[in-house]
Amino acid sequence: MTKAEIVSKIADNTGVDKTVVLAIVEEFMTQVKDSLIERENVYLRGFGSFIVKERKQKVARNISKQVTITIPAHSVPSFKPAKTFLDSVKEK
Repeated sequence: MTKAEIVSKIADNTGVDKTVVLAIVEEFMTQVKDSLIERENVYLRGFGSFIVKERKQKVARNISKQVTITIPAHSVPSFKPAKTFLDSVKEK
């Protein structure tokens, strides 16, 4: 499902104009990104959590060049679904 499809479904279900819904969806995504950049997790009860995971430094190998490289420690955004969300997906 694309962002445009989400906007259309929300607009159809709520009766709100698509341009307003698009602005709200865009602002929601901006707020989530900004919070994660500031290392603040976002918790949506019953849906899930947008969190920042810390990856440790590790050594890896480039097999084609036979070279060992070091991947530095870094942060990655992640989504952890709520238990009720997981259960409803498992049932389908």
